[in-house]
Amino acid sequence: MAALTALTKSLGFHCAKRSKISTFSQNFPSHNSRFQTLRTLILEPSLSESVKLNRLSDYDSGIVEVNLDRPEAKNAIGKDMLSGLRHAFEAVDRDSSARVVMISSSVPKVFCAGADLKERKKMTAAEVHSFVNYLRSTFSLIEELQIPTIAVIEGAALGGGLEMALSCDLRICGENALLGLPETGLAIIPGAGGTQRLPRLVGKSIAKDIIFTGRRMGGRDAMSMGLVNYCVPAGEAHPKALEIAREINQKGPIAIRMAKRAINEGIDREMVSALDLEEECYEQTLNTKDRLEGLAAFAEKRKPIYTGE
Repeated sequence: MAALTALTKSLGFHCAKRSKISTFSQNFPSHNSRFQTLRTLILEPSLSESVKLNRLSDYDSGIVEVNLDRPEAKNAIGKDMLSGLRHAFEAVDRDSSARVVMISSSVPKVFCAGADLKERKKMTAAEVHSFVNYLRSTFSLIEELQIPTIAVIEGAALGGGLEMALSCDLRICGENALLGLPETGLAIIPGAGGTQRLPRLVGKSIAKDIIFTGRRMGGRDAMSMGLVNYCVPAGEAHPKALEIAREINQKGPIAIRMAKRAINEGIDREMVSALDLEEECYEQTLNTKDRLEGLAAFAEKRKPIYTGE
């Protein structure tokens, strides 16, 4: 219960080192995961019935799963779900024991269908603008987490659903996945990072093709263009994601955070500055107990036990 209490207290607005984070002017405010295994799941309190924060324990301690559960709307993102997502990732951001995050869906054949257009239809233009700004900043929060994030995609990931996946470090999908940014068909553009993250991932020309036409692609096509990291048989995306999460979880936590920082911040720098950043990040790993543990474990031919110190 101590873990539950600690993480519950961590729920709250957190935007340190973030710029241009918008606050949605509206008042924002899951069921059990179908991916249960023999491991123990600690279900954290949530401010939304549509989002559950699951902290895995025992062997998988350090792995956190944010689970989308709005079956009646195919996980379409409305005000309530957006509030739940925001608070879930703020909690993860403040949780020093979290080492890797998986975003998954408990709704069969759908990851996230995008924005809730029925709710959107009732909004004024000003309310839509405010909502999209808050959505964009929430996805930026996901992208800026210090720990790795994995999108687990089975079925549809469209519009805002794909934009959420694009904000993650890794994307794993089933062959039945359907991915696309159909916004131009609604006379708008992807407004939660899609026009910026997609070309950085697949290249400008391919991104223009996807966004201009609004076409949808399957899992294999998505992998061939570099949109997803792995495409596995339908229904096997979650086990594959858990496999990858476990591999990451066994590595040095400080090293993982520094590697992510070096890559994310260095990619937009010229080489000399980028290598300076790499040196700075490398230095952060030198005077750690984990580095000494890694050397000792290698010499003793055993698995290292890293504590993040």
